[in-house]
Parts: sequence; C-alpha cells; structure tokens
Amino acid sequence: MREKVEAALAKIRPMLERDGGSVDLVDVQGSVVKVRLTGACKGCPMSQMTLKSGIERIIKQDVPEVTEVVSV
Repeated sequence: MREKVEAALAKIRPMLERDGGSVDLVDVQGSVVKVRLTGACKGCPMSQMTLKSGIERIIKQDVPEVTEVVSV
C-alpha cells in the first residue's frame, strides 16, 4: 500500500511545488496515512483545506483502502 500512496503523492507534488510547497510521506499505519507538509505549505493558513480537500481526496481516490490522511 505504501507504494500506491507514494504514486498518488507523486501526482499531487507538482501542484504543491508550483506554490512553493510539497508533501512527504511519513508513515502508513493500517488505513491511516501520515504526511508532512513542507515549504510554503507548512505555515500556510489554508494547509488543512489542502490536506483534506486535495491530498486526502486524491489519495483515497487512488488507494481506496485509505480512510484518513493526517499531517504530523
């Protein structure tokens, strides 16, 4: 499953990088994916919306067994 999540994140990264940010996979624990927002995303007030409406949505779409994506 980790490889599937990495592949989904690879699709997301170019969008984040255009705004000066990125996302790193920290861990996959069961059906929960832990990520770390970096760069401009780290301190952005919209980061939670990016996490839930963007990153989580795309990961769940590509890897249906994922139930939640959290930022650590």
